[in-house]
Amino acid sequence: MNRDIEKLPQSEAVFCWFFQRKRSVMSDRVIFLKGKKVIMRPMNQETDMADFQRWINDPEIRRFLTGCMPISMQQEEKWFDALPDRHGHIALAIETIEDGVLIGNMALHNINWISGTAVTGALIGNIEYQGRGYGTDAKMTLLNYAFNTLGLRKVCSEVLDFNGRSLRYAAKCGYKEEGRLVQHNLFNGKYYDNVLLAVFREDWLPLWEKYQLQD
Repeated sequence: MNRDIEKLPQSEAVFCWFFQRKRSVMSDRVIFLKGKKVIMRPMNQETDMADFQRWINDPEIRRFLTGCMPISMQQEEKWFDALPDRHGHIALAIETIEDGVLIGNMALHNINWISGTAVTGALIGNIEYQGRGYGTDAKMTLLNYAFNTLGLRKVCSEVLDFNGRSLRYAAKCGYKEEGRLVQHNLFNGKYYDNVLLAVFREDWLPLWEKYQLQD
């Protein structure tokens, strides 16, 4: 603590120290997009790759994804190395605002500038932060960027039909079902549908206005 803080009563001094420390941490962080609960930034191979590789191999996380093959660190490194050359894709890491914890990633894929469309993909790999609104905040923040900065008009997504949590949070963000790929993915000996979702900018804007007013 600095000398000015040391002169304050203990409770105030602790608060001031915490506030200054938090402000210092935020000032040192790379922030591309900022929501209410998360910041989204370019991915950093040095700090992010090990977490991403661990998450995508985790059976509890992988069951909600369509991949079924093991991903080595070498494969993950090649994926990171290819990011700068992937035109039409914007991939971002997700960190909590409060404590700077890396909790996942989210991306806009297959951006079609002529049609004004894209596809979102998301992974909240840190299970301590699942189901607590961090994914919703990241998705709303990314959609704000997609619609109000990039000028896109429609964003699509796909969810396995047994992934109720993802379906619920997608609905909160304005996604609606457009169709299904019936019995499209095999998991634990059973075939499941791929639910095809999409949200249009004009449908999303009223939800964004309400979301901004929420605490």
